[in-house]
Amino acid sequence: MNPLGRLPYRRIRVLGPSMAPTLKDGDVVLAKNRKEPREGDVVVVTWVTRPHQLSIKRVTQADDDGWHVEGDNQYASTDSRDLGPAQVHGVVVARLWPHPRLLSSR
Repeated sequence: MNPLGRLPYRRIRVLGPSMAPTLKDGDVVLAKNRKEPREGDVVVVTWVTRPHQLSIKRVTQADDDGWHVEGDNQYASTDSRDLGPAQVHGVVVARLWPHPRLLSSR
């Protein structure tokens, strides 16, 4: 089962500084469930070694075993550079709080 559930969208609170300056600790985002990612998209992922931990990262490229994703803040991010390919579960389409805005690919 998809960790984002069955509904088409899910609200998620950002924890930590790994996506700064794009997203900050405490921001609330809206993720579209099961949307196919493109390079540059902000996505919700898990890793084989962390199957129950949802993380928000940016897609940098497709990988044979999933997606290579990285945090925007390279000095405060644990990501594919450390954990290998990630499984993408949804694409973050908007920040809901604070300062609502749509997110687009880089």
